[in-house]
Amino acid sequence: MKKKVIIIGSGIAGIAASIRMAIAGCEVEVFEANTYPGGKLSEITLGRYRFDAGPSLFTLPEQVEELFTLAGQDVNDHFKFKKLDITCQYFWENGQRVRAFGDIEKFAEEMNTKIGEPVVNIRKALQSAAYIYEHLSPLFMHRSLHKWNTWMNPHALRSYLKMGKLGIFDTMNAANEKLFEKDKTIQLFNRYATYNGSNPYQTPATLNIIPHLEFNIGAFFPEKGMHDITLSLYKLSKDLGVKYHFGQKVTEILVKDKRAYGIAIDKMEHRADTIINNMDMVNAYKTILKNQYQPTKLLNQPKSSSALIFYWGIKKHFPELELHNILFSDAYQKEFEHIFHQKTIYKDPTIYINITSVHKPDDAPEGGMNWFTMINVPNNQGQNWDNLIQEARQNIIHKVNRILNTDIESLIEVEEVLDPRSIELKTSSAQGSLYGNSSNNKYAAFLRHANFSSSIKNLYFCGGSVHPGGGIPLCLLSAKIMAEMALKHQ
Repeated sequence: MKKKVIIIGSGIAGIAASIRMAIAGCEVEVFEANTYPGGKLSEITLGRYRFDAGPSLFTLPEQVEELFTLAGQDVNDHFKFKKLDITCQYFWENGQRVRAFGDIEKFAEEMNTKIGEPVVNIRKALQSAAYIYEHLSPLFMHRSLHKWNTWMNPHALRSYLKMGKLGIFDTMNAANEKLFEKDKTIQLFNRYATYNGSNPYQTPATLNIIPHLEFNIGAFFPEKGMHDITLSLYKLSKDLGVKYHFGQKVTEILVKDKRAYGIAIDKMEHRADTIINNMDMVNAYKTILKNQYQPTKLLNQPKSSSALIFYWGIKKHFPELELHNILFSDAYQKEFEHIFHQKTIYKDPTIYINITSVHKPDDAPEGGMNWFTMINVPNNQGQNWDNLIQEARQNIIHKVNRILNTDIESLIEVEEVLDPRSIELKTSSAQGSLYGNSSNNKYAAFLRHANFSSSIKNLYFCGGSVHPGGGIPLCLLSAKIMAEMALKHQ
């Protein structure tokens, strides 16, 4: 008789978990409060403009490919993507511009020509990122940190001797100040802290692993947009027999004698042998696990930053812009002090503009562009967001106008806004944080919830709020780590 699995939430980790459990021969049902799958990895359509709603950078595509391979499918028949020649373009107020080429040597030459950073420093930084990845990814990305065999295997034992070189004891900024000569290079590499909602002046230098993904391995773009990651995996899961129930908000995980045996939706019970929670861990304990033991230390950890996003349909083509664009603040450290310490938005924010119509022209009408315009902001702690949004919008517009020499407001045809309040409402992310707990201390990796419950049997966790963390690759890996555990104990 098939084992029954219930998954709460259809974020990308929940979908990946459903695929893995279905391939293993389980009967899988997914219950989702929203009317659509994907969580943050969804899309928005405004008139003639289409936007990927959330994550916009695609790295480690092999994590998607693996799911199709496990299902006996050729990924190219279902999901196509291409490697980017230019991973990002950077702008500063003084007129300096840098193209981050996917080719490392071209990028190093660009940094030398435009910024004056010695080529050798860029090479050393990316060699260091590869070194960190080689030694830490098997521990922190591919295995549970909450099982003794992770720490006692030969790879782990070899890595212990290299902790000093892996950035455990430095902050990201301190490490980058040692690596580079130019302030703008330091700023560019400090930006990678924002990939998991952290502060480069606090987060450990181990996060210098991230440039390895973007440069040494590569950044990619799905030919049909980021939302196609959700759609292709959702279709694969349904082809494998997974059943979805949308508009179904789980009200409780049912537990008896310290064993999870089902879920409740209001007074309706659904029983299963295994329960997998893909909902944000903090909100799950506050709601559907409120009658169970509360891991208070983990729940009370500071949360990552959030985002303020303006989806703008722009009725003009800007040939100088790429898929990914960064307009840097002139006072980077002050910006992070405002986000993480003052819990507000700095007057000169760093602006990220993602424009998928550069590679997918049908996302905007001819002659136009779809601007996903985002700044990093604090998570929701009751700030006056209406005032903050109005002020931030003006500061963003003024900065864009200065750097691109334009009048952007007159070009905005359609607009929608996403802020920390609406992020929490739509995705159940605690305080609207994008990546769960923050990584602003050296122990942060150990202060994420495990992929299993230590107090309730048959209950497992996946997604960006638990180990190994947020972002598409880590969410997919969380599903993999979790599934291996759940199947082992069935």
